Amino acid sequence: MSHSHVEIYTTPTCPDCATLKRWLTSQGVHFVERDLTNPRIADEARRRTGLRIAPITLVDGKAIWGTAAEQLPRLRRLLATDHAF
Repeated sequence: MSHSHVEIYTTPTCPDCATLKRWLTSQGVHFVERDLTNPRIADEARRRTGLRIAPITLVDGKAIWGTAAEQLPRLRRLLATDHAF
């Protein structure tokens, strides 16, 4: 299990969001999901990251964005200290 704090800003219909959530779950990484369709959450994401796109993943406060294919290599590196892949 990861010792990193992971948050993911998502939308319900986002296929990349679903892919990232499945991958995180399969790796045993606990994460907090934040729904960007809520205007308050969208404003929070923009304040924290400068972005309002989905998905946005934060690992210990470090923001990663882009498609699931673009995020996964970066997530693997960031979480490597906690996981053997």
